[in-house]
Amino acid sequence: MTKRHRRGSLLVRLLGLSVVISVLSISATAWLAVRDTTRALQQERGRALADDARIYDALLGHAATHRDWTGVLPLVRSLAATTERRVVLTDRNRAPIAASGEGALPQRASATVDPLDVDTSLAATAGRGGIDARATGPYQLPDAERAALRKKAERARDCLRSPVDVATAVPMIAAEGLLPAYTDAEIVVAPGGRPRIESPGTAVTGDIRCAKEFDSLAEPTPTERRALGQLDDLVNTCLGRQRMPAVRADLDGQWTPTRAGPITAEQRDDVNGCVSEARRTQMADYVAPPVLLFVTEPGTPTPVGAFDLTPANRLRIFGVAGLVLLVAVGVTVLVGVRLVRPLHALTAAAGRMRNGDTAARVRVSGRDEIARLGNAFNEMAEQRCRVEQLRRDMVGDIAHEMRTPVTNIRGWLEAAEDGVVELDVDLVSSLLDEALLLQHVIEDLQDLAAADAGELKLHRRQVEVPELLQEVADAFAPAAESAGVALVVDAAPGTLSADPIRLRQAIGNLITNAIRHTPANGRVTISSQTGGVHAEIVVADTGPGIPEEQRGLVFERFWRAEKSRNRQMGGSGLGLAIVRKIAESHGGTAEVSGTAGAGAVFTLRLPNPPGQTDRRRGSVHALHTVAAVVTGDATRRGQVQAERRMKARSSTSIPMERP
Repeated sequence: MTKRHRRGSLLVRLLGLSVVISVLSISATAWLAVRDTTRALQQERGRALADDARIYDALLGHAATHRDWTGVLPLVRSLAATTERRVVLTDRNRAPIAASGEGALPQRASATVDPLDVDTSLAATAGRGGIDARATGPYQLPDAERAALRKKAERARDCLRSPVDVATAVPMIAAEGLLPAYTDAEIVVAPGGRPRIESPGTAVTGDIRCAKEFDSLAEPTPTERRALGQLDDLVNTCLGRQRMPAVRADLDGQWTPTRAGPITAEQRDDVNGCVSEARRTQMADYVAPPVLLFVTEPGTPTPVGAFDLTPANRLRIFGVAGLVLLVAVGVTVLVGVRLVRPLHALTAAAGRMRNGDTAARVRVSGRDEIARLGNAFNEMAEQRCRVEQLRRDMVGDIAHEMRTPVTNIRGWLEAAEDGVVELDVDLVSSLLDEALLLQHVIEDLQDLAAADAGELKLHRRQVEVPELLQEVADAFAPAAESAGVALVVDAAPGTLSADPIRLRQAIGNLITNAIRHTPANGRVTISSQTGGVHAEIVVADTGPGIPEEQRGLVFERFWRAEKSRNRQMGGSGLGLAIVRKIAESHGGTAEVSGTAGAGAVFTLRLPNPPGQTDRRRGSVHALHTVAAVVTGDATRRGQVQAERRMKARSSTSIPMERP
């Protein structure tokens, strides 16, 4: 039982829930962090690659157009300021050449800047053989040759732009593939100074109309012929070492054999290799030597966009996650202990109350749900004490109310049996009065029990309120006259849907209570108001009234304003409780008001649905009135007799000894 209790305790469940929530939240947070970090790293890496490509291309252009790295420092600083990176150039032995900032360098270089071996993933300026297209070397044209080639290019461009003669163009187009005019043809100058003609999206070199101009433009200049001669010597030297036939290179990087004959694929690869090697050798004296490029974050040797999840970083991540979990568990334990402690106190107090300790209470602090639960428990305990006290008082009152008449009846009957007294008419009448009092108490208790069980049945019908009040007043007129109290009826016309017998009972109890507590020469007024949503029947007296602090108790069973057990002044203590139950069974309320020392006002407020007071006021109403009168007469006769006996009992005391 102990293990099961611990397993199902609130603290254990809170701890388990906290661990589950913490693990899920940490996992979700880690997943989101990894995903967002991955995206951020990808974006940062993309931006870093773009910056690296820009830096690499700019430095590659400098190397392709300069014989050394002298004067590169301003370019390095400009690139560093634009990209917000630290840019460092070193030779192959990591000796500094130019740097935008101080600091250690990473173990691995970001790239190697070599115009004769371009990294195509960082730059798109690589020509044939991987040589940067901006590296022109001996192919750089002087101004005179540039001007001459410019004129040839202009003639070729104008030829392409010239209109086509439709009469002669159609046959030539069909026969020889003549192309239409290129109105968007432009001259583009290569880094070496040689111009060429380009038309966006279209090849223009195949237009036969301008073949003469294109052939003239493609003719090498003297400078280019000398450079091609040097290239041929280098290529053929390489081929001679491999005992392969000589070739002749052109400006486009192509080559042709100097003698006829087939060339195998393997030989072609060897020739291409020699051509590429010869071009590098030819350009080596015209470009800057290769250098190492380092691009890092400013002030650190960390490469841009790098994310190194080392074992130390993994341990750090797991440590932070474990710390978060530990804090979550600790907070849960703390909150759970603070939550369970008052619950344990409540459980212990409930156990003590179950064992009979009516003074069991819990200490309440704060304003949270647990505090409200503690307040509710304390209020329940107070209410239980009050109910228990009322139960004890009720048992005592019932015993007292029934013991006195039973004792009197038994005493006189034993005396008559022993021949001590004579069983005459007066004694029999007195014993009958005591029996009627017992019956009255028992019937009142039965009515209250039926009301508590919801079994107080009502037989509703339309009741003329003024006639009903007058009938009840007539029934209690002798008792009021005997007490010297004026009984006045002031009822407004109207009808009410109610049980007339129960309503008479409630009003009769109020009148009896009013007469009992009204001194001689006082007045009891019975009034009514049936207009509106609720009908009100008011019984007011000119007695001592009820203090405000006691008004909440007047409808409790066996409660009396006078704590004495005076039979003449006290009554059974159940009349007003029955009044409240009858009002509640009709869906209404019973209230008391007034001013202490100036009389009490009891109000029966009963629901009066719209239309109930005005419809069917013809023959059906007459029948109801006759039935109410007949019933009222019978009830009145019984009440007159009961009041007469009560009056006689109040004025004459029956002693236990023989009179």
